[in-house]
Amino acid sequence: MIIGVLKEQAPETRVSLVPEVVASLVKMNVTVWIEQGAGDTAFFSDQAFTAAGAAIKSGQEIRSSADMVLSIQPSNVGNVKNGAVVMGVFQPLFNHHQMQQWAEKGVTTFSLDTIPRTTRAQSMDVLSSQANIAGYKAVLLAASQYCRYFPMFMTAAGSIPPAKVLILGAGVAGLQAIATAKRLGAVVEVFDTRPAVKEEVMSLGAKFVEVEGAADASKAGGYAVEQSEDFQKKQRDKIHEHAKKSDIIITTAQIPGKKAPILITRAMIEDMRAGSVIIDIASVTGGNTDLTENDKTVMHNGVAIVGNSALAATASSDASKLYSKNVLNFAKLIIDKDGGLNLNFEDDLVKGTCITHSGNIVNERVMALTGAVA
Repeated sequence: MIIGVLKEQAPETRVSLVPEVVASLVKMNVTVWIEQGAGDTAFFSDQAFTAAGAAIKSGQEIRSSADMVLSIQPSNVGNVKNGAVVMGVFQPLFNHHQMQQWAEKGVTTFSLDTIPRTTRAQSMDVLSSQANIAGYKAVLLAASQYCRYFPMFMTAAGSIPPAKVLILGAGVAGLQAIATAKRLGAVVEVFDTRPAVKEEVMSLGAKFVEVEGAADASKAGGYAVEQSEDFQKKQRDKIHEHAKKSDIIITTAQIPGKKAPILITRAMIEDMRAGSVIIDIASVTGGNTDLTENDKTVMHNGVAIVGNSALAATASSDASKLYSKNVLNFAKLIIDKDGGLNLNFEDDLVKGTCITHSGNIVNERVMALTGAVA
């Protein structure tokens, strides 16, 4: 089997495979093709890929001849050959029209952002590996944008109080943001609709902000769930109370297949002091504030609202390494000992990650969006 890796389109800086993972695939009797320059923005040279056993090819050759095509972004895939397998992070609930087109071409699609979030899948969970980096980078970005210090400083010229950081969402990104903000000396408060994360938050030295009456998320596979209107009102009031005392707010809340919930309103922003910063990691799905614009910084009433959902790509080398390991661990489920394709749909991880196969959309949630029939 030939696995081909496409060069991502700007502003994406990551690459689907790194040389050490290429070497692992070659040992599994897989032929690996890398598009020329695919690793440049992640600081992996063509020479490093060839030393690992890959061949350098053009994008056209990969699309027309590779049995499996790897691309992080769906817009990069283009016209792969009929019957090919494509793998990446395709957000199929938002890009369901693209999924329909691939199904019609007989393409088998694996979208790694839909992998079931179980213990067995942890080594393949691209959302977690990339969110970890995003949480870390969000705090560094906030610190660079903020007009004051993060830690407390006591000097002969006077004392500077520590920055007050409010983090909305205690998933992987949120927990890493807590740890990073604490290391920089900030005072950290955290809000999450899941009471179960309170212990984790407090173990990192942050204060957990509680709102009673949240919907049970224990059966949502690790994802957030929609809340009742009554809870949302109580949530907004509590967040407003804490937001107006905060210097930095980092928002991470997303719901798969839906617009990101608004957690920070215009009124809350207008109550924050000038010079404060909001980093909205959920900007690609609409953002968690009324004023978020994806890939832009909006200034309102002296507050900077930074919409950036691609923070992992700002650490392109390590992000690619982690993503590549996720790809390898998943690929082991669908590659046999001779290096051929072996799709075992009895495996819940293979089935749960597959979006299209044999001319049909096979993911139930994407089916519902396209009107497809099982």
